Amino acid sequence: LGEEGQGLPIALAGLDAGRLGIAAVATGVAQGALDAAIAYAKEREAFGKAIIDHQGLGFVLADMAAAVDSARATYLHAARLKDAGRPYGREASVAKLVATDNAMKVATDAVQVLGGAGYTKDFPVERYMREVKVMQIFEGTNQIQRLVISRHLAR
Repeated sequence: LGEEGQGLPIALAGLDAGRLGIAAVATGVAQGALDAAIAYAKEREAFGKAIIDHQGLGFVLADMAAAVDSARATYLHAARLKDAGRPYGREASVAKLVATDNAMKVATDAVQVLGGAGYTKDFPVERYMREVKVMQIFEGTNQIQRLVISRHLAR
C-alpha cells in the first residue's frame, strides 16, 4: 500500500496517470471525428463540387487537424516524462485539459460538417461528441485541471 502518511501522494499519482490516459483516449476520439468529417466532406457535394473543396469548410477541417495534432503532442510530452520517471503531474493536467477541450471542439465541428446527418445515429460523430463531454468531467473537471496547473505555476 505504501508508507504511513503517503496516501495522498499515491492517490494523486493515480490521478495523474488517469489524466494522461484520458488525454490519449480523447485524442483518439478527436482523430476519429476528424476522419469521419473528412470522409463525409469528400463525398458530399454542394454547388457542383465536394464540400471539402470549399475554402470555408477547408479552414474548419484545417483547424480540426491542428487541434488533434496539438492534443497528441501535448499528451505524448507528458507520457515521455512519465516513462522517464520524471515528475509529470502538471503536464498530465495540461494534457487532459488540452486534449479534452480540443476533442470537444473537433467533435462538435464534425457534427457541424455533417450538418443534420451529424446529429443522427447514422454517423458516429454524435456519439463522439457525447463521449468526449464526459472526458472533460472525470478524473477532475477541466476547471480542476486549471487549478492544478495554476498551483504548479505558483510554486
